[in-house]
Amino acid sequence: MIIDEARLKKLKFRAWRRGFREADLILGPFADRHVQGFTAAELDFFEDLLEQPDHDLYNWIIGRTPTPPEFDGEIMNRIKQFRFEAHEARGDDHGG
Repeated sequence: MIIDEARLKKLKFRAWRRGFREADLILGPFADRHVQGFTAAELDFFEDLLEQPDHDLYNWIIGRTPTPPEFDGEIMNRIKQFRFEAHEARGDDHGG
């Protein structure tokens, strides 16, 4: 697969600059760590995910509201796990 560096850079930027700090602090580091290894289909999915309203996306990640079926899959599960591990590493008790 040919890696589109411009696309990866744009996705990372969008993940960090959503305008909702709590989401930025999960999605930005997740993108930095994982998008380089995504398949084209996974990049498409992540791009679609980033199009969702900030509060909705954040609530799905932290489990406050159920993730809609169209977004409930491998990438969302990886984001949720990443969030959990990041909070654990920082020693957050509340996790959100």
